[in-house]
Amino acid sequence: MKEENITEKIRLFTELHHQNHPLLIGNVWDPFTAKTAQDAGYKALGTSSHAIAFSLGYKDGEQIPIDDLLFVIEKIMKVAKVPVTVDFEAGYSDNPGQVARNVQRLTDLGVAGINLEDGKVIDGERKLQDTAILASKIKAIKESSNIFINARIDTYTTKHPHALEETLHRSEIYGKAGADGIFVPLIETISDLKAFLSAVKLPLNVFTTPKLPDYNTLTEMGVHRISHGAKQYDHLMKISKDIFTDFLNKKEYSIVLGD
Repeated sequence: MKEENITEKIRLFTELHHQNHPLLIGNVWDPFTAKTAQDAGYKALGTSSHAIAFSLGYKDGEQIPIDDLLFVIEKIMKVAKVPVTVDFEAGYSDNPGQVARNVQRLTDLGVAGINLEDGKVIDGERKLQDTAILASKIKAIKESSNIFINARIDTYTTKHPHALEETLHRSEIYGKAGADGIFVPLIETISDLKAFLSAVKLPLNVFTTPKLPDYNTLTEMGVHRISHGAKQYDHLMKISKDIFTDFLNKKEYSIVLGD
């Protein structure tokens, strides 16, 4: 993609984080869901690493080969007319230089943003990594690209005993390294959200949970972005499983015909 086109997409995507209301991200996993979300009116799309991995037969946690991931991203970019951000997990390498090269492959496809996390799945369990690891990756990426980096902080997902304090500490480090936004999955209490928004000036991305305050409350508080990750994918897969099971057991055509 031409450099001026991707620069414009990054600029637009960045502006969407500085509105007077939160940006709703349509989380997608293939060209069909990307087009569907776009046609519904979403101003930006975000891929779900979990949904893409599971749809291709892999587990989440960087188990999918990067070439397989990029194949799907390329197909999504063929239909996307709005900015796309990619859930890039921990960058698919522990080497900052290699992570930067991996991200360059995304920008070559026209991707405007990434989520890059400081938690890593090890032996099936997500574990919080040292701040220097993600900070060095962010710095390496910013040396060659202006892509929007949403630094994901896994203090709440890993049940850190001092989740809020550690989140604020990490946000400062990642901001200085060049992060453009902060993503804190599972931060959901009004008190923690207010404390974060008071202390951190970078845009805050929150993740939908049953306990998360409603959209209007988040708007009043100044939250900048809301995403739902693989929630929709998991919901649809459960429905599909029920349809398969019911059709086999009941042998009623209406189950699959949707009557």
